[in-house]
Amino acid sequence: MTSSDQSPSHNVFVYGSFQEPAVVGFILECTPIIVSAQLHGYHLYRLKGRLHPCISPCESGVINGKILTGLTDAQLENLDMIEGTDYVRKTVQVVLTDTCENVNVETYVWANKDDPDMYGGWDFQEWKRLHMEKFVEASKKFMEWKKNPDGRSREEFEKFVLADPPTPA
Repeated sequence: MTSSDQSPSHNVFVYGSFQEPAVVGFILECTPIIVSAQLHGYHLYRLKGRLHPCISPCESGVINGKILTGLTDAQLENLDMIEGTDYVRKTVQVVLTDTCENVNVETYVWANKDDPDMYGGWDFQEWKRLHMEKFVEASKKFMEWKKNPDGRSREEFEKFVLADPPTPA
């Protein structure tokens, strides 16, 4: 297949669970080339009751993340579907970690910048340790759901990515 036979490719900056190749592999049905980058002017927040983070503009913020490169339209659609209406996909400029080059990419920004459920910071290593297994399972279920919705709604899928309720100490 020549490059003229392919649809335009997309580069997407990810900062949460999609940094994990095991998760993104299920959602994209392959593992793309992943490049380290930083996004300036945003803050990475935890979301009360959710296993995934969000970002919102913050003048002094810096987020370390990854760029998923060369995505097809169908793969971008998968990301759009899993992010749902809580996020808005927009073009931002990031700095490549290895070369300090500025590049324009797409990313997902939390739609409600004043959401009271946003708080603190989000830690990727903590997420891997505590929640990755559940999120990988949710990713598998999402792809099964996408291929065969069988009357189920997206809201049913979303239940898989909610944090477990806190247990009494």
